[in-house]
Amino acid sequence: MSARAIGIVYELFGAYPRRPGEPPDAHVEYEPEATLVGLEAALARLGHRPVRLGRPHDLLAAGAKGAVAVDAALTIAEGYGTRNREAWAPVLLEMLGIPQLGSDALTLSLSLDKAWTRAVVAEAGVRVPPGRVLRSEAEAWQADATPELPCFVKPRWEGSSKGIGIASRAGDRAALAAAVARVIADYGQPALVERFLAGPEYTVTLIGNDPPRALPVLQRALERTTRIGLHAVEPKPGEQPAPGAPAPLAYVVPGTLAPALEAELVELATRAFRALECRDFARADFKCDDAGRPYFLEINPLPTFAPEGSFGIHAELLGRPLDDLLAEVLGEGLRRLGLL
Repeated sequence: MSARAIGIVYELFGAYPRRPGEPPDAHVEYEPEATLVGLEAALARLGHRPVRLGRPHDLLAAGAKGAVAVDAALTIAEGYGTRNREAWAPVLLEMLGIPQLGSDALTLSLSLDKAWTRAVVAEAGVRVPPGRVLRSEAEAWQADATPELPCFVKPRWEGSSKGIGIASRAGDRAALAAAVARVIADYGQPALVERFLAGPEYTVTLIGNDPPRALPVLQRALERTTRIGLHAVEPKPGEQPAPGAPAPLAYVVPGTLAPALEAELVELATRAFRALECRDFARADFKCDDAGRPYFLEINPLPTFAPEGSFGIHAELLGRPLDDLLAEVLGEGLRRLGLL
């Protein structure tokens, strides 16, 4: 197969100016330069030529001037503001007739909306925690606002743990109302309230198609007191720092990843992947209850490829250079498109 031009649509930290009143973690989904460099190295390893297409806005401007000279494209762009933001680049690529690696616009929009995702994967036989959407602080005071306390409160359509902190775990009605009010005020969207699960948390990375295959399941550390995933409550790259240096958070890793549990997690992740019609790659997160039963939290068909993310961890565990692992991942999409 001859070398092809493969575009990358992306947003690095600083891609957009900060807006008045936005929360400190508003930009955490954007990427460091190292992510882009790693993807370019992976495409080069596959014998293709990477082309930086910039933000979705840049792609829109280029398309308005004429043809965008690439044979296919990968988007890692998150956009901002709406639950359709991850679909901006895929829709533009579709309109320009450019084949795309990864999931399409509909899958990305649906999976970003955690409430709709819950309904789809539950229908596919994947266990989800009891929960409901709350659209006002007043609803949080109603008797049926949540199945039981403690519960967990998060924005309905955000990723990268945006809007999640220590106060997201609500142990009483007042804490629930405050957490819901904060999500609505800071993120301009309803809150998803779910029963809190105190058990271990796992993430399953799937690559490929028909069927996808799983990389080794990873267990995530939990903040010791609240048992919230440490990655969700510790400071994140791209987050506007708070005054003063934050104290390091204590953590625990309480789970034992027995073969039977790992097999169940992979099976559940695969069901979610197929139900949402994901393509090429995705990462699904699960948390266990006190009895050790895993429940689906979310799936991310637009995972980070940053060196410190899950793919970087997998590369280190497997003893492989990151660009080699990413070449395998991107190769699945190129193969589906007939470009490998």
